[in-house]
Order: sequence, then C-alpha cells, then structure tokens
Amino acid sequence: MKRPLKPEELKVWSVVAGTVHPLPGRVVAAPPPSAEAIATETPARIPPPAPLRPKPPRVRGGVDEIEPNRHHRIARERDPIPARLDLHGYDQDRARAALEGFLRRAWDDGYRAVLVITGKGVQGDGILRRRAPEWLAAPHLAPMVAGISEAHRRHGGAGALYVALKRKPRG
Repeated sequence: MKRPLKPEELKVWSVVAGTVHPLPGRVVAAPPPSAEAIATETPARIPPPAPLRPKPPRVRGGVDEIEPNRHHRIARERDPIPARLDLHGYDQDRARAALEGFLRRAWDDGYRAVLVITGKGVQGDGILRRRAPEWLAAPHLAPMVAGISEAHRRHGGAGALYVALKRKPRG
C-alpha cells in the first residue's frame, strides 16, 4: 500500500511535474493537491492492510518443497525425469520398500529428479498418496532427497510426486 506524500515531498514533486510536458495529442493529468490542501484536510480513514497470504505449507515435515524454478524445469522436462516408479497396487509395506530402494538406486546412478506415482486412491485420499511424503522425510533418506512437489497434470497431477534428489558427494 502506498503511503501519503509528506508536504515537503509534494513541493518537490510539483517542481518536477512542472517541468514535464505531455506528448502531442496527450491529455495533461490533473496536478497533485498542494501541500496546504493536504495539511488542512481531515485525515481520511485508512483501511486496514489486506491480510498476508500464508506461505504454502510444506508438503511434509522434514523436507521442503522443490524450489519453484527447479519444479518448473522438471515439469517442462527441461530437467529430465530419467526414472519413474508406479506404486499402484502395492500395499504400504511393499510400497515403502520399493520407494526406498528406487530412490537409493536413482541417487547412486546420479539422477537429479524422479517421478513417483502413488495414485489418488478411491476418493482422492489414498493411503500411499498420504504416506509417501512421510516416508520421503525419513532421516535415512535426508542425504538423498532435496525436496518434493506435486507433479504436473501430464505427469499424474495430485496422484504423483516429483522428488528432487541431491547431488551425490564426490569421493
């Protein structure tokens, strides 16, 4: 929100505005009110500032969302998605084991991003969809997982996750 100009600022502005001439065929804008006029006006009631939009919540407790620019590059496939894991039909135990093994292999191979397809579940609240972010936040996966985000619609939308992987340390 803009703050009102102080009287001394209005004086300077009126000097500057007086040196400007409109282009041919353009209308001259109304001059700003003088400092005296502003000083004598009764103060207008200033509306309260609009509430700030809260920061979107993290996808899960331990790992942040993927940075917006990187997410965009992955979604547009400017950063390749060399591996995909589809967890449809898995129970929780098999899905977790498959996910952890998949991530370890992808990280060992030097991949920087992968796609994990969880599915949405029957009513959009599937157990794998809810639990996968928790599994990815596990402490033993922290050296590998940089962040996760919901996938673009063409990659599965709400039923899939982009998982950004950290660089493997040289050694």
